[in-house]
Amino acid sequence: MLDVIEYRKSGLSVNWIIGCPLDCTYCIRHTFDNYEMKVPRALMREDEAVERLTTHPYFEPHVTPIQLLNRATDPMLQAVKPHLFKMLQLLDERGLTNHVLVITRWHVRPEDCAVLNSFKNIKLTLLITHSGIDDERIEPVDSNIAATSLRTAFKHAERYRTVLYWRPIVPGLNDSDEHISRAFDLAQHAHALVYTGLFYKDQIRDFYITNGLPQPYEDGARRKIFPEELERRILAAAKARPADGAPLFRKTSCGVAYGHGVADYNGHYGIRELCDICPLPQVALCAKAWTPPNTPDVAAMAKELGGKLVTINNRAVVVAGLDEQRRYRLQHHFGYQIHDVDKPHHVHRHGRAETGWPAPQEAS
Repeated sequence: MLDVIEYRKSGLSVNWIIGCPLDCTYCIRHTFDNYEMKVPRALMREDEAVERLTTHPYFEPHVTPIQLLNRATDPMLQAVKPHLFKMLQLLDERGLTNHVLVITRWHVRPEDCAVLNSFKNIKLTLLITHSGIDDERIEPVDSNIAATSLRTAFKHAERYRTVLYWRPIVPGLNDSDEHISRAFDLAQHAHALVYTGLFYKDQIRDFYITNGLPQPYEDGARRKIFPEELERRILAAAKARPADGAPLFRKTSCGVAYGHGVADYNGHYGIRELCDICPLPQVALCAKAWTPPNTPDVAAMAKELGGKLVTINNRAVVVAGLDEQRRYRLQHHFGYQIHDVDKPHHVHRHGRAETGWPAPQEAS
């Protein structure tokens, strides 16, 4: 069973419904051993979930990004959707202006958009996952569903924003010129286009092996895999395309922030090579908001969370003894990248796995 409230990369995440019939073989549910649960099951009332979320020690009003149902099930499933809308309503009624991310690959209809447009305070983003993978053993959900949902959501967007979540891009599965061209065509119906690779965790790799699926990589990895050559091809295609589509971003928070016209809440501006594909006005906005934090403040907060400050450089704060949850607490509070001294981020890797890259340059 998943934790009801957990701290994740993009913010606090509430999973009060678990189980999902959309059995994509790269689903994160493999990692938590509930892949076989096919029927969503509620764990608590929405008002209780909101109370537990907003009183969580890591939650900061108007600052901490929130994801709903990101690990458990698709939020736009017919049985789940009413719970999603109620959660959004309750958060909005509290006057919170936090980013709220909703990720789906399922049907989004005009009547759903009307509800999503009704919220006045939260910065709501609908991220439509589209892989374009044609192998039904790996992607049983027709990608045309996501494509149609993206067009519908973008057409009706007023108060919320839409992001084309192009993922996972995997060599040999959905990286052909045709797949890449299709994604850029779809980007005409989004406020931002975010691309990323496969989280090839050991549990997912084992599933591929057990079911006789072609393995995209030999080994699993702690970080998402996105080979250098694949990125080079995508960036080349981006330069050659017409300028009428949504801009391309490497990081989810960068695309979300751009859609809402605000600076990146994860402080990626410090990792300057990430910004080379961002629109110049957005780079300027992030630069203005990006300030190295005060050393005593970071040290005190790191100590309070059970770790210690190692150093602050012009790319990131480096800490020791803090797990991912606590590092993101610092990151969102200061708007500055927080890195673990034992898990360095290498230049131009963008936090990705070693697979498909040359020997790393200096760490940050």
